[in-house]
Amino acid sequence: MRGFGFSKFTPNQIPKGGFEELLKLFLELLNYTAGDAGEALAWLNELDKQYNLTNDDYGMGDFIDELKQKGYLDEDKQNGGFNITAKTEQSIRQSALEEIFGKLKKSGKGNHRSPQSGQGDERNSERREFEFGDSLDQIDMTQSIHNAQVNHGIGDFMMTERDLEVEEMDYKTLTSTVLMIDISHSMILYGEDRITPAKKVAMALAELIRTKYPKDTLDIVVFGNDAWPITLQDLPYLQVGPYHTNTYAGLELATDLLRRRKTHNKQIFMITDGKPTCLKEGTKYYKNSIGLDRKVVNKTLNMAAQCKRLKIPITTFMIAKDPYLQQFVRKFTETNGGKAFYSSLNNLGEYIFEDYAKNRRKNVR
Repeated sequence: MRGFGFSKFTPNQIPKGGFEELLKLFLELLNYTAGDAGEALAWLNELDKQYNLTNDDYGMGDFIDELKQKGYLDEDKQNGGFNITAKTEQSIRQSALEEIFGKLKKSGKGNHRSPQSGQGDERNSERREFEFGDSLDQIDMTQSIHNAQVNHGIGDFMMTERDLEVEEMDYKTLTSTVLMIDISHSMILYGEDRITPAKKVAMALAELIRTKYPKDTLDIVVFGNDAWPITLQDLPYLQVGPYHTNTYAGLELATDLLRRRKTHNKQIFMITDGKPTCLKEGTKYYKNSIGLDRKVVNKTLNMAAQCKRLKIPITTFMIAKDPYLQQFVRKFTETNGGKAFYSSLNNLGEYIFEDYAKNRRKNVR
């Protein structure tokens, strides 16, 4: 008889006891509770009741004691609860990095390569004749001796300048990036949590830059009715507010931050799920959530054009599929000359990692 047979789903990825396994789950829960340790532990207790995460030898009380002993939790003596520590914040970022970027192919070490070669910083596979001004450490001695033997014979060995062959060098570039995160109310509407994947990607990108590209800079800007910068330490606690979407304010702040950077390569990554719906005019807010407001859209497009004049490309990661919103993003991208990705929440990190790592924004002069 044809058909489908259904049985009760039993997850096989649930950890079974031990501090390290429970810590991974605790760090993941902190992403969803915006850094609230008490709420994360309450959820962990419920999961323990349902899936028997602990046993008689190691219970939840033992896990909490070990969290405190190892510096992951501090007791809040005033409120009687727990607060996470700087060590926990770093562990959350490292966990996000491993989850999002860990399975992707790693690029070359150090900084980003530019398409231009010459007297740069890192050797590549290309070879050419020696030219005046090339440094001695660029000379490929093995190939140069081979050239001398071919050109002059081995009986009376001699080497001339024309026999010398040098290894081409790639320039290393520095990149200044501003990551803009939409925290308007729509990021949690329609039964879909969009803010948690967005901030996990931000934490992973920040940890990637800190460990792999330490000379690069990353500023993080959040935007709702207004826009303001946040620090790396603020990311685990980031939440959506009862805000509209003031994309113009976010771009204006991001541009101001990049103006202060002395690097050649500058870029803006913007994670959003909606259209711009808000402007600030003096002390008042102009808001319109119905359709695409001409006034809001035009001012936002003017800001995109200003970024283009400043040679700051904007890459938009759109995590919504509404056709009229995608039409706006296409117009926005055309105005700026940047890029747009219509991404699901599952592959958002992969898109951002690949676009950042390629760094094909500008040649070093």
